[in-house]
Amino acid sequence: MEIPVRSHMSSLDDGQVARVRTRMERDKRRPEKAGKSDQAARRRRRRRVVEKKPEPAEVEVLEEAELVAAEEEAEEVPEEAVEPVETEEVVAPAAEAAEEEVAAEAEEEVEEEAEAEEYEEKVEELVAGAEEYEEEEEVPPPPTPAVRRPAAEKPAAKAPAGRVRIQAEGYTLDGRRRRRGRKKKKRTRVDQEAVQENIKKTLAKMEGAPTTTRRRRRDSSEKLEREAAEAERRAEEERSTIRVPEFLTVAELADLMGVAANQIITSAFKNLGMMVTINQRLDFDQIELISEELGFKAVRVDEYDTDVISEVQEADPERLETRPPVVTVMGHVDHGKTLLLDHIRKTNVIAGEAGGITQHVGAYHVDVDDGRSITFLDTPGHAAFTAMRARGADVTDIVILVVAADDGVMPQTKEAISHAKNAGKPIVVAVNKIDLPAANPTKVKQELLEHEVVIEEFGGDVLASEISAKTGDGIDDLLEKVLLQAELLELQADPDLAARGTVIEAELDKGMGPVATVLITAGTLEVGDGFVCGVYAGRVRAMLDERGNNVDSAGPGMPVRVLGFEGVPQAGESLIVLDYDRAREITGRRQQIEREKEMRRKSQVSRLEDVFEAVKAGEKTQLPLIIKGDTDGSVQALSDELEALSTDEVEVQVIHRAVGAISETDVLLAQTSGAIIIGFHVRPERKARELAEREGVDIRSYRVIYEAAEEIKAALEGMLAPEEKEVVLGTAEVRQLFRVPKVGTVAGCYVSDGVIERNAPIRVLREHVVVYEGRLDSLKRFKDDVKEVKSGYECGLHIENYNDVKVGDVLESYRIEKIARTLDGGVGAQAE
Repeated sequence: MEIPVRSHMSSLDDGQVARVRTRMERDKRRPEKAGKSDQAARRRRRRRVVEKKPEPAEVEVLEEAELVAAEEEAEEVPEEAVEPVETEEVVAPAAEAAEEEVAAEAEEEVEEEAEAEEYEEKVEELVAGAEEYEEEEEVPPPPTPAVRRPAAEKPAAKAPAGRVRIQAEGYTLDGRRRRRGRKKKKRTRVDQEAVQENIKKTLAKMEGAPTTTRRRRRDSSEKLEREAAEAERRAEEERSTIRVPEFLTVAELADLMGVAANQIITSAFKNLGMMVTINQRLDFDQIELISEELGFKAVRVDEYDTDVISEVQEADPERLETRPPVVTVMGHVDHGKTLLLDHIRKTNVIAGEAGGITQHVGAYHVDVDDGRSITFLDTPGHAAFTAMRARGADVTDIVILVVAADDGVMPQTKEAISHAKNAGKPIVVAVNKIDLPAANPTKVKQELLEHEVVIEEFGGDVLASEISAKTGDGIDDLLEKVLLQAELLELQADPDLAARGTVIEAELDKGMGPVATVLITAGTLEVGDGFVCGVYAGRVRAMLDERGNNVDSAGPGMPVRVLGFEGVPQAGESLIVLDYDRAREITGRRQQIEREKEMRRKSQVSRLEDVFEAVKAGEKTQLPLIIKGDTDGSVQALSDELEALSTDEVEVQVIHRAVGAISETDVLLAQTSGAIIIGFHVRPERKARELAEREGVDIRSYRVIYEAAEEIKAALEGMLAPEEKEVVLGTAEVRQLFRVPKVGTVAGCYVSDGVIERNAPIRVLREHVVVYEGRLDSLKRFKDDVKEVKSGYECGLHIENYNDVKVGDVLESYRIEKIARTLDGGVGAQAE
């Protein structure tokens, strides 16, 4: 500023004070981050002042405008406060000094950068609002006193009150800088926080801060983290989810979970109070409880229907029509079941066309007088009924339970009752053979009460009819009660859907190929339809009714023989109409599932010789058996004899016993329960034998009851854990040690007692304390390898993985012998 001062106490005139105040105000308003760029801007402004010096005429106009403004301000001041001041000629030192300073600085050449100019202009625009707000709030300083001007110059303008106002060019009367080129408007209050926020944003943009890019990158990174966390959560949920069918054994559940079967058995008993065995069949509710206890989530999946469930059409309630009931006749052998079916068939033939009925048809249709019809299933041995229930595709609506009036409730009668109740099907009782002198229908009905089959006349809801299959008495009444029960069930189906059905039986015909008897449960099956059935696909080539006549279509409740299968399906399989190409795709996956199941099945079959190994692993405490015999007395006697062999540690569990040949039903039951089939004076049927060979089920046949008892007793004794007995073979004293490179410590010993065997375990005793147990790595007599060294001889030996032998140690060779136990608590021969 070039103001000469001697010290901080030097006095300044009014012009110098105005210059200092102006400079301080300007420095105070300048942004802190301006740096060197504001110096260039200041020089640029000063240069513009020099270049655009106003003409004299313009100065006069400006001075006149300022004088008018001064007069208006003077009028607002009370007259008492105005003191007259003498008019003097003064010089404007502030203006002259400013001109000299600008002229001096204008001579300097300044290189201006484009970035500094842009920065300064934007900062000035942002600070403008803040300056205006500060100017509005500032208290104006007292006016600069008038000074004398030279007489030669033009006198200053006078206010009405006689006060003289002098100002420098570019500054207001109170000494503040005048802002040119800005038209003053009505000012509003400025939000200082908003101003500072705008300044920060602008500075950040000018400095090249990529705020948007950083925000996008941060958002993208957070999105990736969320997706990774979600993927990890889904993976963990998938690992803890097991997909199970409706029924599963403990062993199969353990394989799915990847845990030991013992862990499932222990957890179920301790935490859930459930006593289960490794081959016990669990329902879905039990599977779900056990899975939750072990940290898994069980999801029920029908492995055959999940791949087509979304393609099956839903029935339209407005198109539902009543369908005929499906009835299965069950009962004990020789109680007249077959005779009853024959009588119904003959009646149907007489009422219809003449001709024979194919004896191998497993289902047929019966029309009654009022136009209604009934579909009967002929399932000898309950094979199809059991298979359907196991697969969850049971098509039976009503069960006719045939009981002989002269014989009462027998074992197969109990089995039939159990089958019907487990499947949740209503029972209609047919008390047969009422024409015999020894018939006692009342006694039969009372015996049924013991098995929770309460006849209607005793206050229950079970319908019953007294019939004679030989004479035909009561058969019409039986059919009427079957139809009455069907009305209570309200059986309906939609005939306009794509057909669905269930295989009743199937065979390989030499002339027609694979043929299956199919019961239509919904929709209408037509010739030419593609379908999927189990692991086989196909296209309907032809359909035959129970009399062998060709039919073009079959509706709900109708049994037909279908030709066009690619293979022979199993009884109980579901048939679903689909596009043929889609059916081939589905059956390809199903065949892969079957191959995997076959591999598991081969590793899980139960054979008598494998029982001991299963017990050794802690996986077997029971021996399940299925007993079949020629007479009920012999079956009961054999069951009592075998069950008497049970002890506290091992147990014989007879899960099923019946009279008759070993059937496919018995093999299926043994396969699912891990049981062994015992046949007494009976042989397996051909199909049952083939199924047993395919499934790996063990069938044993006996003709003497004691032979069966002795073999089962031996199996149970093999299930007992044998006793272990230690036998000391000999001892040797360590007398000298040798260090052999790449071998270790070799002990020179003297055999003091017995014999030292190379393959026997050995222990090291030091002061009668066992310090190591292991096996010999080598045993030598001089330089020769030997198998044993007897008492009184010296030898050299090296203990495997042990070199800390010391002189004076005693080496003891021993052997563990296993002694087989007997069921009576004694000890038998030495175990192999």
